[in-house]
Amino acid sequence: MPRQGPTAGGRRATVVDVARHAGVSTATVSRVMNRNYPVAAATRERVEEAMRELGYVVNAHARALAGASGRTVGIIISDVVDPFYAYIARGVEREASAGGRLCLVCSTQSGDPQRELAFIELMHERRADAVILVGGSATDRGYRAELECRARELDASGSKLVLCGRPPLGKDAPTVGVEYDNEGGAFAITDHLLSEGHERILYLGGPPGLSTTRERIAGHRRALEQRGLPRDPELVQPGAFSRQFGHHRMAELLADGPEFTAVFAANDIVAAGAMQALEEAGLRVPHDISLVGYDDVPVAQELRPRLTTVHIPLEEMGRQAVRVALSGGDEDDWRAPTTGTLRLGTHLVVRDSVAPPRATGRWRRG
Repeated sequence: MPRQGPTAGGRRATVVDVARHAGVSTATVSRVMNRNYPVAAATRERVEEAMRELGYVVNAHARALAGASGRTVGIIISDVVDPFYAYIARGVEREASAGGRLCLVCSTQSGDPQRELAFIELMHERRADAVILVGGSATDRGYRAELECRARELDASGSKLVLCGRPPLGKDAPTVGVEYDNEGGAFAITDHLLSEGHERILYLGGPPGLSTTRERIAGHRRALEQRGLPRDPELVQPGAFSRQFGHHRMAELLADGPEFTAVFAANDIVAAGAMQALEEAGLRVPHDISLVGYDDVPVAQELRPRLTTVHIPLEEMGRQAVRVALSGGDEDDWRAPTTGTLRLGTHLVVRDSVAPPRATGRWRRG
């Protein structure tokens, strides 16, 4: 979303900043700016004073978007080049296009909750038929309350907030959702490693506190517990969902870390970085160390050896996100459903990156 005047922190103020400063919702700020809904005089004065104090100047482009008609589906993602988000976005675009709707893609570039809220408001102003929020969420009560408020504002205007790949806000929040069996996939791939004889399994990657990470670690631990294996905190190494993190942290752990015979990378991109570090250390996958990932994006088949991973139906998730939001009516007079979550399955994809632990024992540091 376009930034405006500077805040005390040096960055440029947004609608969210103005709303917080004035103690109102972002929808109220939007109504004051666009003068398209009645607002109490005292409230209008408070919002305009906040805008002056923050140096917020209404952006003409955003105002033009706010005046546009619907027939639009908005999707908010963290990163346009991450295959996880890219494939979901492709599904959203194809389904929206099939229904004669424009798809607008917004990228927070960092998963910043405040930017998510700002983009939701922009899509509300654009009168989008649906706003699809993709990816894991942080456990922040203030953010969840703000998100529920946005969901109610969208619902009141005939739109719908769709939670795609993230937990529901609660039974009273007017949202719909599409999720996948995240914990079940983590359980299945950990159980696969255990069945091959691995007991020291390193879990690598995934931002701590993110719902996606929590669910994958929960499935991983459940598989260990069913085999009667104790938890070892040193074998859980959270971090970014990035190749750089996978490479850097794996190199550190190989030099000075706990013993392990297999690695469960939090996604395929982390696995690619981990494999590079293993190769640089002179270790072979799976002869010395077994390695698995999650997501089943193209890199999983491009790596050598090809990566055993968990398949998520990413593009289908995007298609279903549009369908659950817009079902219930025809193309010109649709009615969004009330609440509910559609769950899609995951499944294990066995390739070439797993083998039983070496009979001679664990690899040894030089």
